[in-house]
Amino acid sequence: MSYQLDRRDAFRLAGLAGAGFWLGASSSLAAETTAAGDHGIRFCLNMSTIRGQNLPLDQEIEIAAKAGYSGVEPWINKIAAYQDAGGNLDDIRKRIADHGMQVESAIGFAQWIVDDEAARKKGLEDARRDMLLVKAIGGTRIAAPPAGATKGEKLDLLVVADRYRALCEVGEEVGVTPELELWGFSANLSRLGEVACVATEAAHPRSCIMPDVYHIYKGGSDFAGLRVINGAAMPVFHMNDYPAAPPRSEINDSFRVFPGDGVAPLTQIIQDLNAGGFRGAFSLELFNAEYWKRDALEVAKEGLTKMKASVDKALS
Repeated sequence: MSYQLDRRDAFRLAGLAGAGFWLGASSSLAAETTAAGDHGIRFCLNMSTIRGQNLPLDQEIEIAAKAGYSGVEPWINKIAAYQDAGGNLDDIRKRIADHGMQVESAIGFAQWIVDDEAARKKGLEDARRDMLLVKAIGGTRIAAPPAGATKGEKLDLLVVADRYRALCEVGEEVGVTPELELWGFSANLSRLGEVACVATEAAHPRSCIMPDVYHIYKGGSDFAGLRVINGAAMPVFHMNDYPAAPPRSEINDSFRVFPGDGVAPLTQIIQDLNAGGFRGAFSLELFNAEYWKRDALEVAKEGLTKMKASVDKALS
């Protein structure tokens, strides 16, 4: 089913400026996303990039540190598995800090968005559990994708906004911010305008979005849309690239490649983000099976080198 904004939605979107999502508006996230260093951008390793090497959480962190990243983005299942195997999360928190890194975000799949009330209640309970794991290792953010609502009918964006607000309220209690994540293949939250609308209409001080180069392309939004979203509302941006083939209709996560190795307009994307006030973290998120066959440290190093090269090319 296709979705288009009607006149009522258009008027709501016209009011987004007042909520701080439009370019140049103020945001409570501004201080949180300010960074030191070249261009004010941090570089993070999403552990999906070395997922196929099947390393435990502590080894993934060591890889990120040795490769030179300033941050990590682990997956909740890895954090839970480490704890379940007898690992101490306080030790993980200290290890990350001792390396001078920070937990930029984490990847979880709590079903906070679904229609079924009982399932949604459980989804919020799962989200709380996941947030507590993130907090235990020193993190303050977690991805909030439309898990459980990737198929079927389009949900009303204002209904989704209410549900995202409820998720933000859980995050407020725990001290972890849920980042509304765009999934290009999903029936819901597949376009930039949708996540911007939901995060704004949620009217919560923790509202923010998590875009992704590949997912913006897959979902059909034009990258020019990034020009009108306040960069402070995007504390973490998933960085990757995609090839010219297969076409958009057939491409999937496994085709993601290192930044600069594909055809995404990265220079313009980075320039637009920078002009809009983005000073957060680029997190390298790949699912390439060819990279999983290689040494994890080599992959992490190459990814960081190519992310930095893409930023330097765009902002030099």
